Formats: sequence, C-alpha cells, structure tokens
Amino acid sequence: MNYDRTANILGALALGIADQIRAASERQASEGGPAPAAVALIGHDPGLSIDRLRRALGLSHPGAVRLVDRLVANGLVLRRPSIEDGRAVALVLTEEGLRQRDAILAERHAGLTAALTCLASEERAQLDSLVAKLLGGFVRDAGHAYAVCRLCDERTCQDCPVEEALQDRAS
Repeated sequence: MNYDRTANILGALALGIADQIRAASERQASEGGPAPAAVALIGHDPGLSIDRLRRALGLSHPGAVRLVDRLVANGLVLRRPSIEDGRAVALVLTEEGLRQRDAILAERHAGLTAALTCLASEERAQLDSLVAKLLGGFVRDAGHAYAVCRLCDERTCQDCPVEEALQDRAS
C-alpha cells in the first residue's frame, strides 16, 4: 500500500489543528506569537529558566528576555532567583498568569474536542492509542519534548506518552 496519501492528509490535519490551536490560544493571551506557549510552559514547570523557555519556543536569548519582560509588565510572570543556578532566573506565574494559562488551555481543549466530535467512542479510543504511539516516537529528547508539548495541559494527560517514551529511551 502507498502511504503517501496518509502522510499528506496527516500533514493537512496537523497544520489545520496547529492553526486552530494558535488562534484559540492567542484569543485568551495578552499577546500573540509565543506568549501563550510561554505562559503554558511556565505554568507547567514553575521555576523554568529563561534558557529552557527560549529553547522550547525557538527564540534567541534576547528575544526570550524581551518576551519575559512583556509578560512581567503585563502582570503574568514573576522573576525569582533560581534555586538550582545562582546566575539564572526562575520564572513563575502570578495569579493572573495562572488564570490566563487556564483560559488558554481551556480554549485549546474546546477546539480540539470539537475536532473530535465526528468520531465515535471506539474510534476515539483507537485514535488515542495511535496518536500516543506517534507522539512517543516523534519526540527526540527532553528539550524537544518541551517544544512539542509547549501548549499541553499536563493535568489531562495521565500516562503521558512523551514521558513514557523518554523514560524507555533512558533505560
């Protein structure tokens, strides 16, 4: 069987879903671009460093610093001294940042859930298994996982396929 069609339609679906996620997250964020993902990541990993954030978002160091400056100015993020590295800054969300993160992830979830309504329950279960397998095989390392999962809601992802794949590769 020729799987060119499968790859092509998967690409179209991935792009369509990515566009929907971007638009949904930006509706709830204080600004567009990488800001919604930054808020989601900092909420997922309180104490995240600017360096780790910039790598996950694909930004230069000055670009990440400017983004964090704007998030701080908007009352969403606080800079704290890092416990692990005295030269680094740890980023944490404010109460307003936590509210915005929840709104971003709720909007993302609503859009994704709506996209799945055409599937029957059994089909959703099959898709869950297949997507988990694809995602686990796709992620290369922990740094790549931060980039891929930058808008994930870890509260809904028990038995995370990315964490499982990274643990399997480590052992």
